[in-house]
Amino acid sequence: MPIEKNTVVTFHYDLSDETGEIIESSRDGEPQVYLHGYDGILAGLANALEGKEAEDNVVVTLAPEEAYGLIKPESMQRISLKHLMGAKKWRPGMIAQVNTDQGRRHVRVVKVGHKFVDVDTNHPLAGQTLTFTIDIASTRDADPEEIAHGHVHGAGGHHH
Repeated sequence: MPIEKNTVVTFHYDLSDETGEIIESSRDGEPQVYLHGYDGILAGLANALEGKEAEDNVVVTLAPEEAYGLIKPESMQRISLKHLMGAKKWRPGMIAQVNTDQGRRHVRVVKVGHKFVDVDTNHPLAGQTLTFTIDIASTRDADPEEIAHGHVHGAGGHHH
């Protein structure tokens, strides 16, 4: 069954950076599952999977604009240390959570002072060209409830 809107797709993937280093993989865990046509994955990935079928292998390279965006310099912010959630002692490169008007958000610690910390709110993969190597495990028609909700429901159904 070819992948098209309202198809549930199950796949494993490796995500590599520009040097070919794998920075993320689903192969040692559960496969990814999404409902095609409902913004469940990056648009560039969805476009590359359109029309493919179970057991197909797909390699797609996405420029930053197609993946997690370009780095936005204005996304650097100085905030009070008391607003960081997570570790007790912060160092540059660590990921923290902060509460924002849009809910909780992950930030990367850039510089730590006595009372303030500089954080980067860009996505950690922003500015990078990324290559996804995808092995499609299965496809199936979505059930009416999944289509109505715009996402896949797991074994035994999804409870809201």
